[in-house]
Amino acid sequence: MKKNILTIYGINPLYEAIKYKKKIYKIFIIKKFINLKLKKIIKFSYLKKIPIFEIFKKNNKNNQGVFAIIDPIEFYKIEDIIPNIYYNGKIPLLLILDSITDVRNFGSIVRTSACTGVDAIIISNNKIVNSDSIKTSSGGLFKVPICKEKNIIKIIKILKNYGIQIIAVTEKTDYICYNINYRNPTAFILGSEEKGISINYLSICNNRVKLPLIKNSLTSLNVSVACGAILYEALRQRL
Repeated sequence: MKKNILTIYGINPLYEAIKYKKKIYKIFIIKKFINLKLKKIIKFSYLKKIPIFEIFKKNNKNNQGVFAIIDPIEFYKIEDIIPNIYYNGKIPLLLILDSITDVRNFGSIVRTSACTGVDAIIISNNKIVNSDSIKTSSGGLFKVPICKEKNIIKIIKILKNYGIQIIAVTEKTDYICYNINYRNPTAFILGSEEKGISINYLSICNNRVKLPLIKNSLTSLNVSVACGAILYEALRQRL
């Protein structure tokens, strides 16, 4: 069997893996959990001659009665993606994630990105791409290209050369997020809740923006919630 394989859990992630033509090696099912969508998965597996194995109890994952062995998530180079975005007549909308390590936050960010038309997500830590983040993304990791880059400062400079404005979403500013034009090519940077965005990245951004909070509230939002809010503002403007 192929090395570096990945196990995914649940009906929706597997359904999306099939939809986006991921290579699937084996499928494991619990028959008592079979529903209409799982029947479609079984039918597909018979057509593609993918081995199906019956199991009789759940493991410690919330697998909804099914899990599968698939090829790992493919990583892309942002320099290959940007020209294609412009060639297809799109206005780039990108995310740069700085030091985010929580796989569920990452999965939620990817899911929202898939719903709002994000063209690619740039990360420096590939450990967050695993079965848990795939499940939390509801299969979004099969739809949104993920770019693994070690030198984020270099990437920011490349994006600027392509005419993409770099917007840091941070509480370290007085500038409200609704005052920027996101109809222009845009890349948002989001940092981890523990450390926020690196000062090295903040220093070369075009703008810093924050989400408004009511007086005497908490000082910040969960990063996946903040990501959803800023992406839907960008989508609102573009619609």
